Amino acid sequence: MAQMRRNLSTGIGGWRSAIFIIFVEVAERFAYYGVAGNLISYLTKKLHQPIATAAINVNVWQGVSAIFPILGGIFADSYLGRFKTILISSLIYFLGLVLLTITVTIIPEHSEALFFISIYILAIGEGGHKPCVQTFAADQFNEELPEEKEAKSSFFNWWYVGIVCGSTTAVLVIIYVQEYISWGISFAVLAAAVAIALVIFLGGIRTYRRQPALKSPFTRVAQVFVAAFRKRHLLEQRRIQNFNMGSVPVVEQLVGRDVSYYYEDDEEKDVDDNYKVHKLSRTTQFRFLDNATIIDEIDASNEKKDSWRLCSTNQVEEVKLVLRLIPLWIFSWMFAVVVSQQGTFFTKQGNTLRRSIAKHEFPAASLQVIAGLTILLSISIYDKIIVPFARKLSGHPSGITALQRIGAGLFTSIITMVVAALVEAKRLNVARKHGLLDEPKAIIPMTIWWLVPQYMLMGITDVLSYVGLQELFYDQMPQGLRSMGAAACISIVGLGNFMSSVIISIIQEIGKGEKSGNKWLGDNLNRAHLNYFFLVLAGLSGLNLIAYIWVAMMFVYKKVEKSTFVEVKENQARKQHG
Repeated sequence: MAQMRRNLSTGIGGWRSAIFIIFVEVAERFAYYGVAGNLISYLTKKLHQPIATAAINVNVWQGVSAIFPILGGIFADSYLGRFKTILISSLIYFLGLVLLTITVTIIPEHSEALFFISIYILAIGEGGHKPCVQTFAADQFNEELPEEKEAKSSFFNWWYVGIVCGSTTAVLVIIYVQEYISWGISFAVLAAAVAIALVIFLGGIRTYRRQPALKSPFTRVAQVFVAAFRKRHLLEQRRIQNFNMGSVPVVEQLVGRDVSYYYEDDEEKDVDDNYKVHKLSRTTQFRFLDNATIIDEIDASNEKKDSWRLCSTNQVEEVKLVLRLIPLWIFSWMFAVVVSQQGTFFTKQGNTLRRSIAKHEFPAASLQVIAGLTILLSISIYDKIIVPFARKLSGHPSGITALQRIGAGLFTSIITMVVAALVEAKRLNVARKHGLLDEPKAIIPMTIWWLVPQYMLMGITDVLSYVGLQELFYDQMPQGLRSMGAAACISIVGLGNFMSSVIISIIQEIGKGEKSGNKWLGDNLNRAHLNYFFLVLAGLSGLNLIAYIWVAMMFVYKKVEKSTFVEVKENQARKQHG
């Protein structure tokens, strides 16, 4: 009864549990940006790496941090469950921060190897943390009920607000401590924050709705492909498309007829009292996979179903969901390439400009707070003004679809790079005018506030693209693969960082042949051509947007058939309200 009252509430039940989980995510984002936000400065100033090399190292580390969640998602969905994965990965993350603190404080000399070991331990912690925390928090909302489903849609926006609060605080506070007080103290503060958040997370242990670890969902995916291939010769033999049988014994009565039937197993049952496996509507995309559901004479004569020869229609539709997301996953990478510039070349731009408030200088990396504040403001406007208005026009629960939101973000990323290129051209003109082209360490008489527009556009890009991707890869993935869905979304950021590294390497290699010796991304930014680099990214992003629109136009959203469970809950609600 208590669970029923909670489910029939107006979304409060989900928020009551999710709030504990938000703390651990905020702390992790605080710690991550406390390391990543100014990492290029540590590599160039403390480890004395060239700018391009440092940028590549930052991109690779961020890429690995965003790729490891794929492994974490596999373990969470198949073995440990999300709660245990979050707990273990948070402990690993804490240990990595402790080692990092020791490395830069006690043994700072010749510590490059230990430094990289420490930050890659953090990457391992990210691997288990990132795919599970948001998904685990979203699981607290019962999406069978309209009021909690609507609350969950709003949750994705406000969840991102929590992330931004953590990252913004790190940019404002931790980076200042790193630049003007001590790197060791800054990392110790990050470790303490993660420890406190872990205690808070454990405080909500009795309220959590947990999805148990299931058998490997990848096995279910593989079974569909194998079964479809084994029955590829039956493609022309499907004569009855919409005749559904309830079980194999009934089909046995039909042996000998020249006809094939789709297999509807009753395996689509509840995982537990809280989690209901959704029955998916049939679709016409990837029809070759439907062969896996055809009952032939061999299947009908078997006493026990062979899962590698016969799959239910629901299992096949789950695989179709995954296949439909792959093209969108591929054509979202360029958004992440653009965002990766915020922590590398944007920071190096700022280091050459006047940066002071009330005669007090602040770190160039701290300007990333502009993107964070823009995100906070944009989400508030989006959630409170744009969504209700768009909801009235479109009738869609989220106002606009996730695909439309992502596409808008991809377009904004192009504008971001164009603006960044124009500002960089302005910076180079000022340097040339004042005879500072050959003075790489000189402060150019141009205020850092010129960079504000590109940081603001970067924040808007994040609000549109990344939050849209999070919602898409949660809602459109099969239930048993939702941790993997989160990991796939995060991996977009990782692949974007890797692509940024590749693009930088290619441009540096091409620059070796220039007679002037001035590489586009050389250590002397006054003689480099960072503006050309930004325009290249804008051009690539434009081509990517065209491909994305083409793919998005063919996308088919998941459709779920109304279950008996929903009907019962609706009847209970009607009776309760008279």
